[in-house]
Amino acid sequence: MTDVRFHRMPDGRRIAFRHREGRGPTLVFLPGYMSDMEGGKATALFDWAGEHGLACLLLDYSGCGQSEGEFAEGTLSRWRKEVLALIDAQISDPVILIGSSMGGWLMLLIGMALGDRLAGLVGIASAPDFTDWDFDDAQKRTITEQGFFQMPLSPEYDYEPLRVWRGFWEDGQAQRLLASTIPLDVPVRLLHGERDNDVPSQISTKLAAALRSDAVQLTFVKDGDHRLSRPQDIALLLRTVDGLLSDLETA
Repeated sequence: MTDVRFHRMPDGRRIAFRHREGRGPTLVFLPGYMSDMEGGKATALFDWAGEHGLACLLLDYSGCGQSEGEFAEGTLSRWRKEVLALIDAQISDPVILIGSSMGGWLMLLIGMALGDRLAGLVGIASAPDFTDWDFDDAQKRTITEQGFFQMPLSPEYDYEPLRVWRGFWEDGQAQRLLASTIPLDVPVRLLHGERDNDVPSQISTKLAAALRSDAVQLTFVKDGDHRLSRPQDIALLLRTVDGLLSDLETA
């Protein structure tokens, strides 16, 4: 794997990334909430891209992984700016965004900002609007009064429950997408496990319906969990990306 490099944002914080040169469009992987570019799906995609001579970009949002900053200050808007800054600085060809969980929400926001530079989208257990559908009134009061809400995770995770901070939640409420048409017309591939205990698989169904694009394919994995990180799940992801690239070449 290529060495980690750093992109400096206007306020001075450094964003860690790995960029592999190759044929475009460039594959850009967007991790989930509290995840980073060392995850199994991200590294498998990066290695696969190298084997096939494809360009690929991995990154850590500020406050995550090797990037500077405080996680509690992270928001969709902040992380969107970081990803767009990296794309502008490192990539000259079109982009395919591949988003996992919260990264599947972020890919939509970034995709709309990219305009004609966006070639396609691949969502893995995409979680758009999760600040809206995953919190009741009592939890929202806790976020407002305490500054965060401690969100329990499914047993498949081996770390402590994560905190959703007030800044992220408030920003997320302003970035909701599922209630109206999402103005993206590129090919989209969505993967979702039917045994996902964190993001209901119906969210991907709603997302497919909300997207303006007609070139949307939704694949359910009957025994798949939220992470979709088993060898067979990663193989499905790579086949999906490969198929999307083939479709783009023949379009």
